[in-house]
Amino acid sequence: VQLQASGGGLVQAGDSLTLSCASSRTLSSYNMGWFRQAPGKEREFVSHVSWNGKITYYADFVKGRFTISRDNGQNMVYLQMNSLQPEDTAVYYCAKHSIHASGWIHDFEYDYWGQGTQVTVSS
Repeated sequence: VQLQASGGGLVQAGDSLTLSCASSRTLSSYNMGWFRQAPGKEREFVSHVSWNGKITYYADFVKGRFTISRDNGQNMVYLQMNSLQPEDTAVYYCAKHSIHASGWIHDFEYDYWGQGTQVTVSS
């Protein structure tokens, strides 16, 4: 599975962005996630969506601001980000959740990763 994240950019605090994750293969059987990594920091969990889009999880720091969604017909996963803040600046990665994983917040529970897309939020 090849994943391609896109949609990042330079925005001002309070702005919105929508990240997209395109897959080379069908994703309809897999849970998916978004992570981010800020400079000098470890990669951290942002959000997770079940294979059918009905179950979602969010890190506390994005609850109410970010929305994960998916379109299985298009093999796409999205991350709508509102009210962006400078602390949201990071490279954002989409990832496919491993069918063998029991949890969803650790990066080792995902087995395929996109290349990342840079999000920079200026104050």
